[in-house]
Formats: sequence, structure tokens, C-alpha cells
Amino acid sequence: MKLINIGFGNIVSGDRVISIVSPESAPIKRIVQEARDRGVLIDATCGRRTRAVIITDSDHVILSAIQTETIAGRASAKDDTPVDTRDEENILD
Repeated sequence: MKLINIGFGNIVSGDRVISIVSPESAPIKRIVQEARDRGVLIDATCGRRTRAVIITDSDHVILSAIQTETIAGRASAKDDTPVDTRDEENILD
């Protein structure tokens, strides 16, 4: 099982991820609101601005404060590659 660090000590199973998308578009905002209404929204932003939305195969929607590209890079990294989390320390929202 591949685990992906999505920021601030939060980890998601890479095997369950369907997509990692930007939260800016209206359809994604609608998906987030519908997940909130259904009770399947997981907010892993630690109070920071949402920069990525992760959609899983169980229809859970996860919000992350880490950039979409950063999470995608972590997902595609080999298991033995150390994860650089310095960008998490530099987020000033």
C-alpha cells in the first residue's frame, strides 16, 4: 500500500485516490459542497487555504493545503524517496 503525505501530518492511501484537482472551478466547488452535505468531506487543511481537492474511490473528498502538483509528485515518487515537507512550513495564510 502506498501512502501519500498530503500535508501537516495527514496521510492518504494512494491506492484509494482517483484524482487530485484544483479547488478553483465551479464544478469542484459543487463537489466539495455536496460532500460536505453528505458528511463525506475530510478537511485536512489545518485551517489554511484549500489548494488541492482529493477525490477517492469511496466518494470521500479530502481538502489539502498543499499544492496539487506537490501532492501529485509525492504520489508518483518511489517508496524509498524521502518526502520534502519544507513547503508546509512556508505556507503563510
